[in-house]
Amino acid sequence: PALRGQVECGWSARIAADVPAQVQDVLPDGCMDLVWTGGELVVAGPDTAPHPVRRSPGTASAGLRFAPGMLPALLGVPASAVRNQRVPLAELHPALARRATARLEPDATPVAILTVLGDVATALPGPQAEPGLRAVAAHLGTGASAGDTAQRLGWTDRSLHRRCLAAFGYGPAVLRRVLRFRRAADLLYAGVPLAEAAARAGYADQPHLSREVRLLAGVAPRQLAGANRSTPLPSGSCTTA
Repeated sequence: PALRGQVECGWSARIAADVPAQVQDVLPDGCMDLVWTGGELVVAGPDTAPHPVRRSPGTASAGLRFAPGMLPALLGVPASAVRNQRVPLAELHPALARRATARLEPDATPVAILTVLGDVATALPGPQAEPGLRAVAAHLGTGASAGDTAQRLGWTDRSLHRRCLAAFGYGPAVLRRVLRFRRAADLLYAGVPLAEAAARAGYADQPHLSREVRLLAGVAPRQLAGANRSTPLPSGSCTTA
């Protein structure tokens, strides 16, 4: 309950013991995750490109995916400091990481892992994120400009940019691109045709969608549409464990 409104979902993944190790790409979604890799607790920073994750056979991993802008305040660390990185929690909060890791057995179930992750998150020393950040993500998520967003909140453009770097890991223009890509990815996963997905997500046209998908996902839109949905891709594809 203490995390209500801050966590979008929990996810889990396990590769069978009798199959080869797999490498899967986690794609930008504006979020940050608290993850148990099967061996350590890590903070997954905000991504601006595909981040390859290696999954070992027989190993269970799970994570809590925080809504955009929510986790950095709890960690007491600006999101820009962990952008495109996976940072061990032990580097940020050693005592908390040790206590949590001691509770995680090698054969822990996803529910047990997520319970520990929830306890870790509620024990983090930082405050909750400022309410205005939700409005920033919501407004930029509609395709609004940075200037319009700043004016709507009564902030200067410089203040908006500074707050975005701390909360989201990048400036408002990049956040808008990432959130638009997240909308488009959800539509493509759902089987929406490319031209329609481009229009509904807010792109100028289909070529614009194709360029942005290649930049942020590293693949063509049709490849993204056929991606394995078990991969923890943008948050819209994350399902509660």
